[in-house]
Amino acid sequence: MVENGCHKEHKKEIMAVHDAMDVLSGKWKISIISSICYYNQRRFSDILNDVNGISNKMLSKELKELEMNKLVKRTVLDTQPVTVQYQLTEYGRTLQTIIDNLTDWGMEHRKVITGAM
Repeated sequence: MVENGCHKEHKKEIMAVHDAMDVLSGKWKISIISSICYYNQRRFSDILNDVNGISNKMLSKELKELEMNKLVKRTVLDTQPVTVQYQLTEYGRTLQTIIDNLTDWGMEHRKVITGAM
């Protein structure tokens, strides 16, 4: 059925993309998820080193949002000093293919733009 020039199914698809972008958008989230994906689990300081230019405060904020959206699990280890590790939840691991595809596309895009084919 067409409504205002757009099929209802297409509207649902657009809404789904919009919902995904609400969760994943911003300068840092994909890079944070990529860091955790690559290593399976990461300490806060490791993610901070992986994600160029992010501040402690911003990383903390972004990790809390990812945790709130059930993509990341935070674990506090009983060590001296205390160690905090992050890993993707089972639900968060569903992003692995998307991260892999973005990585491949980004590498190819860089070649196209820089002319290094």
